[in-house]
Amino acid sequence: MKTFLGSAAAIALCPLMAHAIGLDRSAQNIDILFEDGNYAQLSFGRFFPDVSGTDLPQPLGPVTSPGGARSGNVADDFNNVALGLKYDFNDRLSMAVILDQPYGVDVHYDEGKSVRFGGTEVAVDSRAITALLRYKFDDNWSVHGGLRYQEIEADVRLRGLAYGLPFAGAPTTLNGYRGEFGSDGDLGYVIGAAYEMPEIALRVALTYNSKTTHDLRTSESVNGIDIATLTGGAFGDSVTEVEAPEAVNLDFQTGIAPDTLLFGSLRYAWYDDTKVSPDFFAQATDGDSLTSIENNWGGTIGIGRRLSEKLSGSVAFGYDARESNDLVSPLAPTNGSRSLALGLSYDVSEAINLAGGVRYIWINDARPETGDDVARARFEDNDATAVGFSIGYRF
Repeated sequence: MKTFLGSAAAIALCPLMAHAIGLDRSAQNIDILFEDGNYAQLSFGRFFPDVSGTDLPQPLGPVTSPGGARSGNVADDFNNVALGLKYDFNDRLSMAVILDQPYGVDVHYDEGKSVRFGGTEVAVDSRAITALLRYKFDDNWSVHGGLRYQEIEADVRLRGLAYGLPFAGAPTTLNGYRGEFGSDGDLGYVIGAAYEMPEIALRVALTYNSKTTHDLRTSESVNGIDIATLTGGAFGDSVTEVEAPEAVNLDFQTGIAPDTLLFGSLRYAWYDDTKVSPDFFAQATDGDSLTSIENNWGGTIGIGRRLSEKLSGSVAFGYDARESNDLVSPLAPTNGSRSLALGLSYDVSEAINLAGGVRYIWINDARPETGDDVARARFEDNDATAVGFSIGYRF
């Protein structure tokens, strides 16, 4: 039963089927470390968000720009791929190597639609490789830990009246601002412990993921003119320090009836220190950050059940908590969500397993803001769909 339980839980936790706190995409999942025997898994996910909003009225000097313009869908579809390998050295010591894409953003406001943000866009990409060891003291207690090397890069463009009137050739407005952030990597660590009762397929695992610090080479410009030229050399290319958040994951599962598993997870991430304040942008905004993300948590709970000797299914409910208010960054115009995921797992043979799932997400309403917490648009009634597929091989 344990093999079935592991594969059923994996359906709900494969890429894009996990939490979406802040910039999260993979939730730094390490479940492969607890698979029986030697195991390799390739997972692929595709995310289809539908996130749109309506401009709010905005004062512009002595006049007010009317609202009402629709932004269209501002969230681009994206993929997430993960590869994992787990190997047993002996009955007590095992290792795992995981390649994933832990963080990301793909937001684009089409020009000619939203007056407030038309032309604004952001792309954040990441890559990570995690090497872990697990030591079992006995059939119940174990510890695990290792190192994670992670790279992050980004590109941000700010456009629209929410950032001021456009002034070609003068750095007096952020309407037309661009920040290009080159890739940089850093080494973090992972440490945790687990308690198991194999006879009832119980496992509780607590894992801490350290923060990583990235020094991103930064080039700033306004309306295509680099900052050094616009400011007479007062500002130029620089390095922006960005912290990827530390986080804690709590994963659990237990058999609750023959061939039936209750499983779930909780994740808390400390995003308060994730600030992106390149030199000129910080000076123009009195030290503001391109990001505005609070510490937050998310969770999943579900049931998996064996349907036949080869086929298993699962259903899971997910919840990502709202932030303290609905004023959010235009670069991430959402504020928590609820989701429902369905999955199937099929054992092609004793060595090969195929699993797939679909997840529907209800996205909470939010109001993108700029300046002194001034709402510029209202985003309501949004949703997303995610599909995931994985192939596992035991050897």
